[in-house]
Amino acid sequence: MPALPQTFPLPAVPLQDAIARQFRLLECTAAHFGGDQLFTADSGVVPGLGRPRTTARVESVLADFFGADDAALVQGAGTGAIRAALQAAAPGRLLIHRAPVYRTTATTLRALGVRTAEADFNDPAALRTALPRVRWAHIQHTRQRLADSYDLAETLAACRKAGVRTVVDDNYAALRVPAAGVELGADASCFSLFKLHGPEGVGAVVGARDLIGRIRADNYSGGGQVQGHQALDALRALTHVPVMWSIQSQVTEEIAERLAQGEVPGVAEVRIASAQARCLLVRLTRPVARELPAVAAGHGAADRPVGSESRYEIAPLVYRMSAAALDDRPELADWTVRVNPMRAGADLVIAVLRRSLEDLTAPPGSRPHPPGEPAARPNS
Repeated sequence: MPALPQTFPLPAVPLQDAIARQFRLLECTAAHFGGDQLFTADSGVVPGLGRPRTTARVESVLADFFGADDAALVQGAGTGAIRAALQAAAPGRLLIHRAPVYRTTATTLRALGVRTAEADFNDPAALRTALPRVRWAHIQHTRQRLADSYDLAETLAACRKAGVRTVVDDNYAALRVPAAGVELGADASCFSLFKLHGPEGVGAVVGARDLIGRIRADNYSGGGQVQGHQALDALRALTHVPVMWSIQSQVTEEIAERLAQGEVPGVAEVRIASAQARCLLVRLTRPVARELPAVAAGHGAADRPVGSESRYEIAPLVYRMSAAALDDRPELADWTVRVNPMRAGADLVIAVLRRSLEDLTAPPGSRPHPPGEPAARPNS
């Protein structure tokens, strides 16, 4: 039975701090919107502005909130944001972490023809040795490998000292951690607003003025703009996200503590990890991890992620580990599941796990059928 590695989850935001951040977001909003502007939205390429006025206002709110020069909303969600930033940077040779690359990022690097150099960001000496060979570095804020431990602020400081500019993938981290990459000195933070309960397909790049200017110059087509109604929808969603994620982090910690105390038979080990979103890695006493998600779905769990914490995801998620994590630790595939409470409380998540594991120990013919599905008809 393979053991889980030690994990180094990113810090969560305490509830009182999350409330303060939520209020500050509204202060930034009030500085750029007034009257009926929060109730109306325009579309198209406004002459002299190059994008809808509403979109420009939301971009200004984001730039102020993150303390950045500027911000650009882009189509393509988080992947589109990373693509836009790297295309604008034209990095030549790009330094990346020596770890399985997130699948959509790997596609972007291949599509843009980016040549990469690798260094283990967990090893400061190896990072310093690699930096003189590049002008740009791409850093994923959340963990690519379960055992990753590098501190983003320290990694960015090393890059700045070497004169290397940085693009940070802040997907699954923005507004969930105390500071995003751009707040720690990165040239750009890229993240999905869909993962922050916004509309499908909207991403953001927040950062240095020259980089954002090139993104806007590249995205001159009217069809490529984030329209005003999309931008306004994303802003409305953001106004409750900081507190929501803080509560979810508290629930995650409660579940971890209760599982570690043996509350659910069949659970051998649990770790909190920033494996994509902040989640629980639950190692089982039997190799039933591939079966457990379908059984848990019959007890009210979601059977798959949609945007990994999008507006659609309210039920707790019991699912396989992420593809990048399995690339790094394939031996865990039969033994470990990923659990994210989403909007649920600890009691529901514990109940779903207990009932599902009980079902998997019962004889196949005695397992209850999933809710909403008819029971099997007896043989005639």
